[in-house]
Amino acid sequence: MSDLNDPRVFFAAERTLLAWNRTGLTLMAFGFVIERFDLFVSMLAKVPGTPLGHAVSFTIGLAFIVLGASVSGLAILQYRKVLRTLNASEIPLGYWVNQGVLTNLAVALLGFALTVYLFTGRS
Repeated sequence: MSDLNDPRVFFAAERTLLAWNRTGLTLMAFGFVIERFDLFVSMLAKVPGTPLGHAVSFTIGLAFIVLGASVSGLAILQYRKVLRTLNASEIPLGYWVNQGVLTNLAVALLGFALTVYLFTGRS
């Protein structure tokens, strides 16, 4: 347990949670770009891509999307672990501590849904 009795500790933990949220979103966006990059190159060059090129960009892109979704999910666990160490006086009265958790959870679930969509929609 913390003995600081300072709400700045809680807000620092929340800022860290939101930083991990941004990191997860960035990884997922990067993964989506990589996943679609071969399509962009083949359209730009007006030459059909090779099946191997499609498979490599697809696999690496999905790996980044899954990594981003996982980071968002793991950030929730870390944040909840930090919250358990805080005293009631370190959390402002009436402050809803679960908003960042719900945001990260939504990002993680949507990331995994995007992975399933891309994986099953691949032709």
